Amino acid sequence: MTTTMLITLLGMLTVAGVGISGRRRHSRAELGEWTVGERRFSAATSWFLQAGEAFTTFSFLGLAGLAFSGGVGATYALGYLALSLIGQYFTGPRIWRLGRDHGYLTQADMFAHRFGSPLLGKVVAVIGAVFLLPYLQLQITGLGLIVQLATGSSAGADLSMILATALTVAFVLWSGIRGIARAAYLKDVLMVLALIVLLIAVPAAAGGGIGHLFSVVQDLHPDLLTLHHGEFDRTWFTTAMLISGIGAGFNTMPHLWPAVLSARGSRALRSNYVWLPLYQVALAVPIIVGFAGVLALSPGAAGNSVLLTLAHHTLPGWLVGLVAVAAAAAAMVPSAAIVMGISTLVSHNLVPAEGERARLRVNHACVVFASGLALVLGLARPDILANLLLLTYGGLSQLAPATVMALAARNRLAAGPALLGILTGVAALAWLTFGGPDVGTVDTGLIALIPNLLVTFGAQTVLHMRRRRAPAEATRQRAEPGLPADRAVG
Repeated sequence: MTTTMLITLLGMLTVAGVGISGRRRHSRAELGEWTVGERRFSAATSWFLQAGEAFTTFSFLGLAGLAFSGGVGATYALGYLALSLIGQYFTGPRIWRLGRDHGYLTQADMFAHRFGSPLLGKVVAVIGAVFLLPYLQLQITGLGLIVQLATGSSAGADLSMILATALTVAFVLWSGIRGIARAAYLKDVLMVLALIVLLIAVPAAAGGGIGHLFSVVQDLHPDLLTLHHGEFDRTWFTTAMLISGIGAGFNTMPHLWPAVLSARGSRALRSNYVWLPLYQVALAVPIIVGFAGVLALSPGAAGNSVLLTLAHHTLPGWLVGLVAVAAAAAAMVPSAAIVMGISTLVSHNLVPAEGERARLRVNHACVVFASGLALVLGLARPDILANLLLLTYGGLSQLAPATVMALAARNRLAAGPALLGILTGVAALAWLTFGGPDVGTVDTGLIALIPNLLVTFGAQTVLHMRRRRAPAEATRQRAEPGLPADRAVG
């Protein structure tokens, strides 16, 4: 076993151990404690829970690969995160207050309560669970790729996927959101250290620091420093940033809700949203590494392999191990949050169970099942959910219009129009993704929002007109049993 592999495995065990230690000795055995931790998390804990969601395997592998192939188009991630935090500054505290006052544990709870429709709550729960599954599989598959690239062992990659999934399931079942929060502290420390190492070492190895790196790129590949024509043009950049900002800004991703609902107060959340954009600047490091890959690797190199390939070429084995551990933590902690989101939606909103023990048993069974399914798909057919993954962000963003109305002081949207709009948006997105017309580089999720909005507010207008017409019709019928009302006397 190589030094890098040993460090990686020990690192994953450490992350899981920290997560397991998060459980309180006298924690109550109930779903509310497991999911939102009695709503008493400090500002610091909420900070790490929320900040950690921005650093996933996509942060390590995807952004570097996107910069390698698409140049500055990769900076859309910095833009959409800034936009999303502006939205969350307003929506997060409102969600927290509603959750505290009405006992929400999930996103679906809000839809069921604010629209007065258990059916709508169940539909939202199904949509959330289905669209989170490919995101979970992405984290687990990405973990295997991380280990394989860092160690050069495909067998080690499979072993690491199995081990990391089992360890993640263990600390989620044992500690719930408290374990995720504690592991998030360690994960972010490891990631900051790894990013600092990469920021120093990789540009230096490419020829003399960041300034020199971009000077050479400007000379040899100037098109990578502009939003040029092609797959990653201005249209793609703008629409991808908008749909991602809409989805995240209105908290349409159900696995993000526990971090909001578990906070001690709305003021702590609002303070975090002010300062979190500074934390997201760290995402520029993988982008810089991607540009270094343009100079150091062949044009045909796989984009997702760029960061760890360069780390392997420029760092000693033990430092490659540190980077691999940070990347593994970036898969394990978000995986824990995602599987919690799936299991809570199923056990709390979809599967009826009487009593806390029964609900926890259903919940824990869902954790094991969802994690096992994602692991099997990651091992046997890593590409089976590739197309469905395209629907994850765009699909969940179809909840945004109804979310905006539900968060208003007075919800003026009825359950029926909200449901029709959501289903129309999801159906339109599925059609565009799997067999619709070629829309170029426009994000299909943004296109699908158009029929969503038209159906939602069109149906609401029709419903409003029918409601206004109904009293007048009833009055007319009462007034003319045989003759018109103005001829009834005479």
